[in-house]
Amino acid sequence: MSLDYNKKNIILAQNNRKNATPQENHLWYDFLSKYKVRFQRQKAIDEFIVDFYCCKAKLVIEIDGSQHYTESGIQQDEFRTEILEGYGLRVIRFTNHQIDHNFRGVCEYIDSVVTACMKS
Repeated sequence: MSLDYNKKNIILAQNNRKNATPQENHLWYDFLSKYKVRFQRQKAIDEFIVDFYCCKAKLVIEIDGSQHYTESGIQQDEFRTEILEGYGLRVIRFTNHQIDHNFRGVCEYIDSVVTACMKS
């Protein structure tokens, strides 16, 4: 299944890759870039740019900073998740704090989710 995307978001996604947060870079360079199943970072899907995407597992990984915990941020995230799930994708989220303080646990959880998604 091919995912729709807004072509205007390609440049923004490239800029996001160049200006990734420390937590995004940590997860990418220290785990996902070498992971056994291919992930893409800052992937344009529909009108959104997701932090990480695995086509084979149909999985989106988002890393949430403080802006995601405002009332409008929570509503926007719920809307994004609903749209992405409409494509048959699973969305999992981690906080910056989780990346900073429980990196191994985050990686183990991602691995377990990918494994489960690949079986179904």
